[in-house]
Amino acid sequence: MKNETQNYNVYGAYFAPLRSSDGVKMLVDGLDSADLAVIPEHWLSYTSPPASAHTALALLYIFFTAAALIGNGLVIFIFATSKSLRTSSNLLILNLAIFDFIMMAKAPIFIYNSAMRGFATGALGCQIFSVMGAYSGIGASMTNACIAYDRHSTITRPLDGRLSRGKALLMIACVWIYATPWALMPLFNVWGRFVPEGYLTSCTFDYLSNSFDTKLFVVCIFTCSCLFPMCFIIYFYSGIVKQVFAHEAALREQAKKMNVESLRSNQNASAESAEIRIAKAALTVCFLFVASWTPYGVMSLIGAFGDQQLLTPGVTMIPAVACKTVACIDPWVYAISHPKYRQELQRRMPWLQIREPDDNASTGTSNTINSTAPAASA
Repeated sequence: MKNETQNYNVYGAYFAPLRSSDGVKMLVDGLDSADLAVIPEHWLSYTSPPASAHTALALLYIFFTAAALIGNGLVIFIFATSKSLRTSSNLLILNLAIFDFIMMAKAPIFIYNSAMRGFATGALGCQIFSVMGAYSGIGASMTNACIAYDRHSTITRPLDGRLSRGKALLMIACVWIYATPWALMPLFNVWGRFVPEGYLTSCTFDYLSNSFDTKLFVVCIFTCSCLFPMCFIIYFYSGIVKQVFAHEAALREQAKKMNVESLRSNQNASAESAEIRIAKAALTVCFLFVASWTPYGVMSLIGAFGDQQLLTPGVTMIPAVACKTVACIDPWVYAISHPKYRQELQRRMPWLQIREPDDNASTGTSNTINSTAPAASA
């Protein structure tokens, strides 16, 4: 690590004056040797982006931050203070909201850097930003996997598959413990390191250094923080859809034998079938996770093993924005569609005009179907 730092200092000290004489403002202009020491050499050859790019990203992050902090803050407040919502399954939703809240709580560092058009908060701000990002990103992905397991267990084993409070707390503790090494090892330079990326306004783990340790770290963190939870989520939610489809087919067959149109007690012709509703819920969860984190995973693999010239500062900002977007959407997918959560919001904040009826019995297959949505645990 010491040799790498010396190389960056020498390269930065030589490179910046060379470009400044050409009248071209570079991405690293104005930085001292201490700042240059933590910036991967890849970014030293790029010119500074226009001020409008920084302004647009700052405004976008302000919107994301407000939406995520308000949405997840409401989830945390309502779920933590409502006795009827403090169930074992909802503890996982609460944990997800906490991680999403942390994800955007670090955004002021990015917004300040963008306002100052560069690496304004320095190495300390970079480390804080990265640690919070590592905990929230990896923690949210594993919590999503735990929620998928809980829903799968409840649907496929309705009699004995419900999550106990102790098991839910154990799963939450394991998620935090699981995320800790990936947040602390780069922080203390045990394995990997945290560095600026893109416009040098955000930070993440180093995926650009051409060393065996860096490449191995990228493979391991991609596998543990993206590939594993993605496989779990797809497996569990596909199992839910399969189970519901089979149940619906059995109901239709039984109705046919009894020579009736349907076995549903409150059939509504305008309501969507259970298959469609459950498929939508499962596909939404899978799509959110895949769409938000796959670009970042692919980008890190390209940086470690592919053509790094594809990773311009502007390009690398896109996956970062995608990751923040899911922190804004999660409260809606996991909680605001939750009937009892909506009822509690209606009771405490009547000015929201939510209009959630007291009777939330599903028009679907049975009460079992009510718990198939990711957050629909009473």
